[in-house]
Amino acid sequence: MKGVSLEMGIPQMTLLRTSCAALLRASSVLRPSLVFTRQISMDTQNLLARLNSAGLLRSQCLIGGKWTEAYGGKTIPVHNPATGDVLVNVPCMGGQETNDAISVAYEAFLSWRKLTAAERSKRLRKWYDLLMANKEELGQLITLEQGKPLKEAIGEVNYGAAFIEYSAEEAKRVYGDIIPSPLADRRLLVLKQPVGVVGAITPWNFPLAMITRKVGPALACGCTVVVKPSELTPLTALAAAELALQAGIPPGALNVVFGNAPEIGDALLASRQVRKITFTGSTNVGKKLMAGAAQTVKKVSLELGGNAPCIIFDDANLEVAVKGALGTKFRNSGQTCVCANRILVQEGIYEKFATAFSQAVQSMQVGEGFTEGVVQGPLINEAAVQKVESFVEDAVSKGAKVLLGGKRHSLGMTFYEPTVIGDIKNEMLIARNEVFGPVAPLLRFKTEEEAISIANDTDAGLAAYIFTESIQRSWRVAEALEYGLVGVNEGLISTEVAPFGGVKQSGLGREGSKYGMDEFLERGRSFWVGLFYWAWALIIDASIESRCIAEKGYMEDGYLVS
Repeated sequence: MKGVSLEMGIPQMTLLRTSCAALLRASSVLRPSLVFTRQISMDTQNLLARLNSAGLLRSQCLIGGKWTEAYGGKTIPVHNPATGDVLVNVPCMGGQETNDAISVAYEAFLSWRKLTAAERSKRLRKWYDLLMANKEELGQLITLEQGKPLKEAIGEVNYGAAFIEYSAEEAKRVYGDIIPSPLADRRLLVLKQPVGVVGAITPWNFPLAMITRKVGPALACGCTVVVKPSELTPLTALAAAELALQAGIPPGALNVVFGNAPEIGDALLASRQVRKITFTGSTNVGKKLMAGAAQTVKKVSLELGGNAPCIIFDDANLEVAVKGALGTKFRNSGQTCVCANRILVQEGIYEKFATAFSQAVQSMQVGEGFTEGVVQGPLINEAAVQKVESFVEDAVSKGAKVLLGGKRHSLGMTFYEPTVIGDIKNEMLIARNEVFGPVAPLLRFKTEEEAISIANDTDAGLAAYIFTESIQRSWRVAEALEYGLVGVNEGLISTEVAPFGGVKQSGLGREGSKYGMDEFLERGRSFWVGLFYWAWALIIDASIESRCIAEKGYMEDGYLVS
């Protein structure tokens, strides 16, 4: 799905570990297949120098507030996918370093959880302010290591920072409950408390946002975190962690490790101090995480693979439909979990849409992300290009027609031409699996019922899109689609204020919104309070002209509440 950065098992599950390691070798640490011996370009050198001067080019992992090399000294290179340049070498950490990160995260948890919600909120707000103050530099880092155009990268910083801002606000709104007691001399309270140390595993396609929408709510709730970003894009994670330290997030509350993914995964899954795993990546890896987490009964949140349908009905506004489909298909060169993977077009509008859509796609400029006007960057690595090629070849061999593109771009490297393919059938590979590239498959359908049937004929259930001018149809179809998110006449549907997540095999749990906060809380800790004596006193605070009720009492047993 999202450039999976971690395949793992636990020591007690040899088969699981072996299969995960194989997946890791196949998808996690693949680099461009060509070896580049030329020196890094002068422009890149100058940019890296400026980022270093700003204190945002970190090349060590973060454990307990200290920038740390791998204990054995091993390193791995970070490449620019657009040029093949080696940007920097970073530590290749493993189980020992991860266990140390878990230990300091647990120690930090014991004090971080005791801070008032207001104090945690202030520090998160400061982190948000620093992210926004450095959004140009962070955007440049994202473009360097991930390849997306600079404008889009800066947009990711805005989006990612919004999760920190929202978490800062929601930190003060983690409410418990009071339940009417069945006994006259008892009071029943329900408290929400932080779950504990969190292991957060994130992919390469959104190097900042996939981290902030996990770490933000975790810290807001009083948890501490060990983050394992993708080895393909670790620099953005390290820069964000540096700004977190500057914001007053205490040492140990946020730790960053990466390198030997199977060893790191084993350590996170086996540790009894890690109480939750939150993961964004492929469905296959998510299933293995669930199996591994079961050994210590950890809470798990999974945001997994998608196969998003984009349904264009005859009554759709053609201009709106083209614009929306373009946005949802080609953002980040098609490398997002909510990209339209299948564009279903009703037969009455099919030809018009195919022509208008192809013209719009043809106008998109492809190139290196720092070039003015570029809207399509490279794919992350050679393996990604080969996957796209295999899906296109399969479709063509089964009768599909390439309307535009369909091959590697003349720029070379991992650039692929924005592609439109017509006459796709539901049994083709590209209609059954995420292509994760700039290829738009068009499928014809006749009736609304047929469109719903095709759209739901998948194990995935993350995002779906509808384009129609009928209000009745929009509600009818949206409620019939088996997806966690549905966009109506809209191609960009993710925001920090709404819950993000899928159904079926697209995952468990939600990120963003107040519902995302609940993922990091023990939500039902009940306290029975027996009452021997209960006195009420009225306290008047003249300075703010407010009144509150204070309770003092002696409890028969259990907890003294003040």
